[in-house]
Amino acid sequence: MMLKIKRVPTVVSNYQKEDGEEGSRRGGGCGRNCLQNCCLQDARLPLYAFKKVNSIVSEKEGVGVSEDDKGETTVAFLDSLLLGEWEERMQRGLFRYDVTACETKVIPGQYGFIAQLNEGRHLKKRPTEFRVDKVLQPFDGNKFNFTKVGQEEVLFQFGASEEGEAQFFPDAPVDPENSPTMVAINVSPIEYGHVLLIPRVLDCLPQRIDCDSLMLAIYMAAEAGNPYFRLGLQ
Repeated sequence: MMLKIKRVPTVVSNYQKEDGEEGSRRGGGCGRNCLQNCCLQDARLPLYAFKKVNSIVSEKEGVGVSEDDKGETTVAFLDSLLLGEWEERMQRGLFRYDVTACETKVIPGQYGFIAQLNEGRHLKKRPTEFRVDKVLQPFDGNKFNFTKVGQEEVLFQFGASEEGEAQFFPDAPVDPENSPTMVAINVSPIEYGHVLLIPRVLDCLPQRIDCDSLMLAIYMAAEAGNPYFRLGLQ
């Protein structure tokens, strides 16, 4: 059984080229529109505020987008927001290759495993700069890290709601002092909709799991409310 997905043209994101190349410039900061203090001071990005509860309920109510009396917007998290913004970045050509054009097939058998030939992930992905002989490695600001990601690759900020209900703010200020959590595209995606959850980006955390980061991932999965949504730890 062959799966076919429509192909769209893509180009390499300016912000994911080698550091020596000049990225697309916008006023202020270092000029690269990055996720460091220099460029986040006056930045405004969408914000999804999730409902922080003691127990997660997977059933979701309501579909689409609406606006309440306070001006905040409610939005269907997975379909309208995450995947909608992901596809918008695809149309803008921010990915290194078109993952939807990869040859994909379902392997015969009772488990229905899916096989995919993703040549771009091998040939066009930024080379890994970390050693492979040590699991826990300290943050190294001289190597590529998520603070160097361009803001155009960010889909939205992700944090707990102060109102006790999930809210969406299309244009919210970024608070560098509280080290915001970001959801950004992976420019070398493994699959359609592949995004990165970047906890407390300005804290420059090493890539290891901790309780707070795990809870953020769980809340994100709960907001998605879809059995096909998957989390991967890196």
